[in-house]
Amino acid sequence: MTQTIAPRVRVLVLLLLAATGLLLAGAGPASAHATLTGSDPQQGTVVDKAPDQISLTFSEKVAMSDGSLRVLDPKGKRVDQGKASNVSGTTYAVQLHSGLPDGTYTVTYQVVSEDSHPVAGAYTFSIGAPSRTSVSVSDQTAGGGVVGWLYGFGRYVSYAGFAVMIGGAAFVLACWQRGSGVRAVQRTVVSGWLALTAATLLLLLLRGSYTSTGSVGDIFDLNLLGQVLQTKTGAALVSRLLLLAAAALFIAVLFGAYDKREDEEKRDLTFGLAIGGTVVAAGLAASWAMAEHASTGLQTGIAMPVDVIHLLAVAAWLGGLCTLLVTLYRADTPIERSAVSRFSTLAFGSVLTLVATGIYQSWRQLGSWSAFTETRYGQLLLVKIGLVALLVGIAWISRRWTARMGDAGVLTTEKSEEADAEGTAVGSAVREKEHVGAKAAGADSARAAQLARQQAAVDAARRKRQRDADPDRFGLRRSVLAEAGVAVVLLAVTTVLTQTEPGRTEQEAKAATSSSASSSSSSADSSAAVTLDMPFDTGGEDGKGVVRVDLNPARVGANEMHVYVERPNGRAFDVPEVKVSFTLEAKNIGPLPVTPDRITTGHWSAAGVQLPMAGDWKIAVTVRTSDIDQTTVSKNAQIG
Repeated sequence: MTQTIAPRVRVLVLLLLAATGLLLAGAGPASAHATLTGSDPQQGTVVDKAPDQISLTFSEKVAMSDGSLRVLDPKGKRVDQGKASNVSGTTYAVQLHSGLPDGTYTVTYQVVSEDSHPVAGAYTFSIGAPSRTSVSVSDQTAGGGVVGWLYGFGRYVSYAGFAVMIGGAAFVLACWQRGSGVRAVQRTVVSGWLALTAATLLLLLLRGSYTSTGSVGDIFDLNLLGQVLQTKTGAALVSRLLLLAAAALFIAVLFGAYDKREDEEKRDLTFGLAIGGTVVAAGLAASWAMAEHASTGLQTGIAMPVDVIHLLAVAAWLGGLCTLLVTLYRADTPIERSAVSRFSTLAFGSVLTLVATGIYQSWRQLGSWSAFTETRYGQLLLVKIGLVALLVGIAWISRRWTARMGDAGVLTTEKSEEADAEGTAVGSAVREKEHVGAKAAGADSARAAQLARQQAAVDAARRKRQRDADPDRFGLRRSVLAEAGVAVVLLAVTTVLTQTEPGRTEQEAKAATSSSASSSSSSADSSAAVTLDMPFDTGGEDGKGVVRVDLNPARVGANEMHVYVERPNGRAFDVPEVKVSFTLEAKNIGPLPVTPDRITTGHWSAAGVQLPMAGDWKIAVTVRTSDIDQTTVSKNAQIG
């Protein structure tokens, strides 16, 4: 019967691996978790005068480096002055060279969102009139190609290694302490440690290329590696490597000296290993929480500890399941029913923890019921929920087999007794042959070695027959194998989820983009409002900020004006004085001065601002931050 099942097992494993590969391949480049929600000038617009700077606004804060924001002229030559700066909140700007000629310009950006994923894109605007350009503006992909695929594979292996290592160690300490002396269990946990360590090193090497060029040749670029080490993700990966060194010591103690201790010493050592192992496991889980989804967005102070607990519950369940599967199929020492029952209890507690933490994470990442069906994150989450439900169903079948399973090592069935007798008889025959052969050959060492191998093979066959003699134990093996197969796919879906933009931010970005497009469309209308953001620096202490002018309805005649002054961090800036003037240079009108009234901290307003005719008006704002420090900044806006 075992021989009949074996081919089916191999086919099942191959199908599961294929499904995993399809999931990873279908993931493609990492989805953008920060989205461009606005720009100045806006995409596709034609401005009469060359702007002093280009500013981009994202849905969340992003990390920029040299070359993250570039502006190219029609011939593909850079016309920006270098590294972009954060001018206000989530708005970033780069200064342009003066005297730019008319034509179509291309703005390209490649940044890293707060949850570590690269974001790239491009758009065009024109000065004076559109022109032909040699720059391709097709959608850029970040985190794609061979490097992106390797990075996704490394993430999957790191999750799998973490689950196997932590879950396997927990299985030994909490469920089957005899397993510390079983070679198959030792190999499983050590394999998890090796997989996590190798995957972490791979991710550290790939990170620079993954977030910038995407070139395979840049994987070993030491300059990029140095830049990675200064980022939040780089710090998390280095911390993970240091914790893995501590985990290696834990594994050495668990499998090197634990099984040889007396009962009283073992109890003390169990307590120490449990405390130390929990600290190391929590630290490893935190290396994900501090650099990914949980570290940005709503309630990060709650989300990161919840994410750590979620990861530990996943490891205890799926990693323990993998160790149980290896034990049932590969271990020479049969596992007791009591150990399987203890793991069943541990797995049930892990499932309850996963449900509780998963509900919170789903609310945090989705934000609405519609996001389940309208966003890719929600659709993947539905798949994950379905797989978890399937896994719980199979686990229930495993519990039934466990309840019916006979005690390990005590073969009570007639078939088991026959197997023992057969094994004893064969062993006696082999020993008799060994005695005769040794006598005839004069203790020939080669013959002795051959007979020893035969004896070992006979003993292994006898142990295998003993292990398979209990039909309930055999049924448990099959159900656990099915659980492990679903767990492989579940882990793949989880890996893809971590690379997918959360539903909440996707919907917010769509709403912001739609609002921006609507505002852009309305600005072409004669009764549209105008909003201008202008960074300033008066040169004195605490003299930097951003001034925003809202003019409504931006038409000929009376207008209502609001002026907001903010610090670079987005907070209201209480400045002593703000003055505004309007100049229509094409008609030699102005400057027309306006002195707005102070409404509250950082907010100034003026009603009935009269603009006599339509045209491209220059709006200049003078900001004074002290008795002697002031500056004037300006931008053009189409009125009427």
